[in-house]
Amino acid sequence: MKVVFIEAKYNKIIKLPDTLLKALPKEVALFTSIQFSNSQPAMKEQIEKTGKKVILPLAPHSKYNGQLLGCGIKPFKEKFDAFLYVGDGVFHPQTLVVENMKPVFIFDPFGGNKKWEMLDTSIVEKKLKKKKGSIAKFHAADNVGVLVSTKPGQNFLKYAMKLRQLYPNKKFYFIINNNVDFSQLENFPFVQCWVNTACPRIGIDDVYKFEKPVVNLDDIAAGILKTSIAYKADFKEGKSS
Repeated sequence: MKVVFIEAKYNKIIKLPDTLLKALPKEVALFTSIQFSNSQPAMKEQIEKTGKKVILPLAPHSKYNGQLLGCGIKPFKEKFDAFLYVGDGVFHPQTLVVENMKPVFIFDPFGGNKKWEMLDTSIVEKKLKKKKGSIAKFHAADNVGVLVSTKPGQNFLKYAMKLRQLYPNKKFYFIINNNVDFSQLENFPFVQCWVNTACPRIGIDDVYKFEKPVVNLDDIAAGILKTSIAYKADFKEGKSS
């Protein structure tokens, strides 16, 4: 089945409010949703006229530099002091804080009165503490359930299967479905911990939906999977296994 992605762009050029320009630190990483990507050059010029530096990093799964998706969790190596995200809501900008622990300035072009806000690292600190506890429980578990999605761009079954090589003393049970149905996980009472191989936000934002601890694949398999050229290429391009 062929899939066609059509980019819907906002037909006006966004102008950042002066109060936000003054509040931004010296070096900023600029991100937008795809709808506002055509305003990036103008916003970049606006910020740089104040004597500040702007970079547009490339996030995982994104086609363009400075484009952000909710699953684009990645530590960026570029040098900067904070993020600036232009778009609505906090779901997308939260992904920037998870691995980088830097504040995010958020400007919603449709928010009214040119208001902006800032997310600090405290918004994810509790989630990261819970993740550390879940990783410890994974290492102590004997029976582990592995959630595998068949969705294009989220199907990493061939990498999930390598868990057997990494942890030969554990028993792995692979649950394969298009969507993760949290209510059905109760049917596997013998599972002591879950490993999520689908959207990485499940292992961060949806942990409260699990009765058992849950970790993302990268959390417990970084030694092999994150250094795998094939895995990084698949993750970046959103290819299925």
